[in-house]
Amino acid sequence: MPAQAALLIGDITHARKEWEELSSILTLKTFPEGTRAQFLQNCKEGQYDDVVAIYRSNVSTKMLEMVHADPWKFTGPFDAELVAALPQSLKYICHNGAGYDNIEVPACSQRGIAVSSTPVAVNNATADVGIFLMIGALRQAYVPQTAIREGKFLGDSTLGHDPRGKILGILGMGGIGREMAIRARAFGMKIRYHNRSRLPEDLEAGAEYVSFDELLATSDVLSLNLALNASTRHIIGEREFQKMKDGVVIVNTARGALIDENALVAAIDSGKVQSAGLDVYEQEPSVHPGLLKNPRVMLTPHIGTMTYETQKEMEILVLDNLRLAVEKGELITQVPEQKK
Repeated sequence: MPAQAALLIGDITHARKEWEELSSILTLKTFPEGTRAQFLQNCKEGQYDDVVAIYRSNVSTKMLEMVHADPWKFTGPFDAELVAALPQSLKYICHNGAGYDNIEVPACSQRGIAVSSTPVAVNNATADVGIFLMIGALRQAYVPQTAIREGKFLGDSTLGHDPRGKILGILGMGGIGREMAIRARAFGMKIRYHNRSRLPEDLEAGAEYVSFDELLATSDVLSLNLALNASTRHIIGEREFQKMKDGVVIVNTARGALIDENALVAAIDSGKVQSAGLDVYEQEPSVHPGLLKNPRVMLTPHIGTMTYETQKEMEILVLDNLRLAVEKGELITQVPEQKK
């Protein structure tokens, strides 16, 4: 029996075989479901004292509201309390998900725990949903979709807008943002972007780097494709909406709390924002009633990565991270805050 162990929190759906193959180098332990209190008690009792790496599946990443609704299934966020309770043997948390705002990375860093996520595996599927939402918002597709199902055919449908010739502003030109740009060019759009720092020319692929304020002022469509952290929470609010063009379209497939939803609803109601395409929400699984009732808003329930292929790629990347961590002390996709 290997001296070191790995702990799976939640389940693996598509890469079970690859997980089981790790038994040649690790003792495999699981916490498939249970309350946060139970997990903390297991840590206290020393059940995981040989665990060097955790595979944190999507099951454990449910929003806190869902934890309260059904506490049996979810450990909840890896906040300072939970991180402090983790065994001293733990060196790696391999998280299944591109977003990792429910892991308190500074607390992990203080403990010497390295954290990885799955940014590369989600790029294509998330960008596909982003383009779907953008086109739906430009064409205000929800109105005719609803009308035809109600037997009204066109109903109250109005003329939409073509993407061709429009400026797509990308806030956060990482992997997903670059995939959005590739797809948008096929529709004849011009690409501008803003990052904390400019990309190398080969990664820009012709996109124009501009300041944050210029991105807000010149974009016909603004797509949010950046991580949520303390500095980006509500990066788009009332003040930012006032700097945008009248009739701008907002697309968000990243994290809901990047936008002040109250300010977004007010901007849509006033006409400042013509329409929006949203896959993520500030208080998931709750959705702001002002968004739900507005037919100019395209809504999907956080399905950006919900394809068979992408889900499997994510699981494989987590396991590749875990194996490399144990065998070589490295992570393939360590979170940026911890990279030296």
